[in-house]
Amino acid sequence: MPTLETPDTLVDPQGQVAFGRFDHTVAHINGRQADYRTPMGAPAGALARHFHYKQFQYFGIISDDLLAGCALAHTAYLGMAFCYIFEPGTGKLREYTWRSPLGRALHLSESPCEGESRFQQKGVDIRLGYQRQDSGLVKTLQLDIDGLSLQARMEEDHFQPMSLCTRTGVNGWVYANKVAARPVTGTLHDGQGQRDLASLGACGHHDFSAGYMRRETFWNWACLSGRQGEHLLGLNLSCGVNETTYSENCLWVDDQCLTTGGVAFDYQRDDLMQPWRIRSECGQVDLTFTPSGNHRERLNLGLFASNFNQLFGSFHGQLRLHDGRRFAIERHYGFVEEQYAKW
Repeated sequence: MPTLETPDTLVDPQGQVAFGRFDHTVAHINGRQADYRTPMGAPAGALARHFHYKQFQYFGIISDDLLAGCALAHTAYLGMAFCYIFEPGTGKLREYTWRSPLGRALHLSESPCEGESRFQQKGVDIRLGYQRQDSGLVKTLQLDIDGLSLQARMEEDHFQPMSLCTRTGVNGWVYANKVAARPVTGTLHDGQGQRDLASLGACGHHDFSAGYMRRETFWNWACLSGRQGEHLLGLNLSCGVNETTYSENCLWVDDQCLTTGGVAFDYQRDDLMQPWRIRSECGQVDLTFTPSGNHRERLNLGLFASNFNQLFGSFHGQLRLHDGRRFAIERHYGFVEEQYAKW
């Protein structure tokens, strides 16, 4: 299905949401201006408009020596932030989670093109920055906590992101913007001294999602980002979300975004650390993921619940593109997820 011309704002002055897969990033996700209705078609009240709107943003860093993930999420009931750093060579994992009732410590940008998202509590300062530049966009991550400081920068020069908006249920929608296979520069300061991300060959993934999402939802997700000879390869696959008419499933070869078909995730739910098999119906993706570790968030407050597993490890297998190119994937690091949310 061809991409559509990108609107300046996701919601027009009449409150109508633009649906489709776009050729570029939508500059302003003015989702709260949407004509949001109840399932019976009546205009939703102010409380529903506020508490049903969800947002999350994620910056992932992938290299052979270091894997890192940092996320900010606002469910209206609760603001959350987490980060972790994993070293494949030693198996060392550092992970942190912070929560803020009603999201008081959290501010999320409404634009993936300009602005800043931040989470600030005592001893914690996390900032995700978005800037335009002549040939594309720049995304930055700054993390400062006791004993750990991380600064990362990812440029999208002449790069084609995955940018789409899909319906969710009878009255909702989600805008998702995904990026992978971009070089990451910056530094990590911790008890081991300073490490330069560019010297580690780090690549990055970014996710900017917002909208009136399903009240109760579940998904699997996979991401790969790294170098293959002279090429940069990236992968963004999901099952369970963003599949109404349009799909977020895609892979990147250098700056080009290529769509894939639906994806099957085969894994053992009772033992997520066993290998996962990930295949696309179009035949372009046939991979096995071997977990090395798991960042887990579990919370059940009745009205709000989350059972979240983000596993980091390595991919093996093949990418077979429709144009005849083939890429053998051997020990490429990345992430997979199993996520249940009631929000």
